[in-house]
Amino acid sequence: MIKLLLFAGVLVGVYYVFFAKKKSLSGPKNDVSMDEAMIPCATCGTYVQAKDTLMSTGKYYCSSECMEKKQ
Repeated sequence: MIKLLLFAGVLVGVYYVFFAKKKSLSGPKNDVSMDEAMIPCATCGTYVQAKDTLMSTGKYYCSSECMEKKQ
């Protein structure tokens, strides 16, 4: 009887090691979002992440200094 239980336990272990689906701990992976996109400054051309840009009259700027130069 012990041999049968041990054999069943080994079979269950092999199943989980080789055939069970692995769960991802990192969660779903998304494509590059708008916050991670790199956008060039309309004045100096420096690439800045979209979340760090300033927008005026439909153009993106890396800083307030660059924004003031164009206006």
